Amino acid sequence: MLPPDWIEHRRGDGETVGWIVAEGDGFRAMDLLGREVTGDVVDWLGAEEVLEDLGIGYLADRYILRFADGTERPVRIAEVSVRGVTVVADEFGASSAVGATLDRFPLPFPVPRELRPVAR
Repeated sequence: MLPPDWIEHRRGDGETVGWIVAEGDGFRAMDLLGREVTGDVVDWLGAEEVLEDLGIGYLADRYILRFADGTERPVRIAEVSVRGVTVVADEFGASSAVGATLDRFPLPFPVPRELRPVAR
């Protein structure tokens, strides 16, 4: 669920790229997965710049999902909203195979730490 104090930020073409959250005398930028991406408190323009530079391309990246039993699976993001995030299993690129039946894993928003990007 989207916290009530998060302010939506859209880039020039109207696409939502994240949210800006007031903190003390500054702001933090949150991406579409609900993760903080500024690293420190910045001014308003700095938060906007971070979100616009980040864009939405990271949503197409591969991620690793760690389960409670310690196992991990490669996944890709299938759906993103403030109601939750759905990832699909992506062993051997299966998520892009036409007609593939994929294991789906619903996650809360913001995403938990158990979902992390694959190191590049």
